[in-house]
Order: sequence, then structure tokens, then C-alpha cells
Amino acid sequence: MSRGTKLSLELGASWAEGWSLEEENNSQTVAVLEPSAHRLVFQKEKRKGKVVTLVGPFSLGEEDAQKALSTLKKSLACGGAYKEGWMEFQGEIAPKVRENLEKLGFKFKNPK
Repeated sequence: MSRGTKLSLELGASWAEGWSLEEENNSQTVAVLEPSAHRLVFQKEKRKGKVVTLVGPFSLGEEDAQKALSTLKKSLACGGAYKEGWMEFQGEIAPKVRENLEKLGFKFKNPK
């Protein structure tokens, strides 16, 4: 390529040829259940060498789940997140999480 020549980066079709932007709707409908109707389980994962405690699956609305998560994080003094119906807590704290969730009215699959 010689100096002064511009490189053309136009590829494919133009919008004027009948192309349109399609938006994906990946919203999942979640049936909201009472806390006593949940049957939660625990999972333990390692992420970057650290233990993460997962509890779920929750069938709550996003707002209710965030409120419950906030309450739990404050009472457990740990960090956490709510992703795809599962609550994630930093550390190996399953017994403490179970105790606090039972106080909130949630039930578990495996008896203690």
C-alpha cells in the first residue's frame, strides 16, 4: 500500500437494502413463590482460589431477591451477589446462611 491511499472498511450490506436490527428478548419469566415454598440447595465452588457458597434456586422477583440478599450480607458480614436465581456468598459459610434463611422462612431440600 502506498502512502496517501485510504483503506476502505466497508463490508456487507447496507441498512437501505432491507436489513433491520433485531433485538433479542432473553427475559425469563420467573414464577414468584413464597419463601416457605422454596426448596433450596447449597453448592460450593472455587473461583480464583477462593471458596464461594452458592444457594438457590430462588423463585423471587429481582427486587425481593436483592432485598433478601442485602439483609443476609449485612447479618453475615460478607460480600455476595444475586445471579440467575442463585445467591453467591464469599467464603465457606453454608451453616450461617442456612440459619439466616430459615429465619426468613425459606426451606431446604436436605434436612440438617
